[in-house]
Amino acid sequence: MTVVPGLRPGTVQLICDGCGEIRTEVTSQLREPDVVWPVIAEYAWSGSAFATGPHRCPRCPTGPIDVPVVPSAGPVESTAWHVAIDPLPDAVVVRPSGDIDLAVAEPLRAALAEAVAVGRPVVLDLSQVELIDSTGLGILVRAHNDARQRGLTLCLVSPSRFVLTVLHTMRLAGVFLTFDERHQALTCLAAARAD
Repeated sequence: MTVVPGLRPGTVQLICDGCGEIRTEVTSQLREPDVVWPVIAEYAWSGSAFATGPHRCPRCPTGPIDVPVVPSAGPVESTAWHVAIDPLPDAVVVRPSGDIDLAVAEPLRAALAEAVAVGRPVVLDLSQVELIDSTGLGILVRAHNDARQRGLTLCLVSPSRFVLTVLHTMRLAGVFLTFDERHQALTCLAAARAD
């Protein structure tokens, strides 16, 4: 295993598959011994959401690690990844275009942080996102926690079947409000603000 419970309660050991570094971290986020993506994301490691790895520390000098990817069910069009931020009167809509993985982690994290800083609920429109990896999940959870600390809501719109499956597998399905369409989310958030 590459992430194992530490010797003291509330600690875990992270073992880098690239360079072998072992780090012991205090965490209250490890609820299931096999699902470790919150720990991985919190300490900026990359890799699998599961304890069996592979994982890599942020300072690892070796090349990329082999993380299994579930292929999409059809041809994939080659488009540039981007994220748009639409500030609306009752919410801020963040619209990434393309899969959410380690390669696009920083622009998405920055966009979500900017949206939360506006001080209105955040609607993450995933209608143009097919896949998400453990890094992307960590970003969503961090943005959710940042919004909640400010008394705001972060909800998801039009998540793909893959994204919904990942959320369910990681026991996050109940964490995020999820809507099929953007107008449903905006109507619900506006009604909640009026109360």
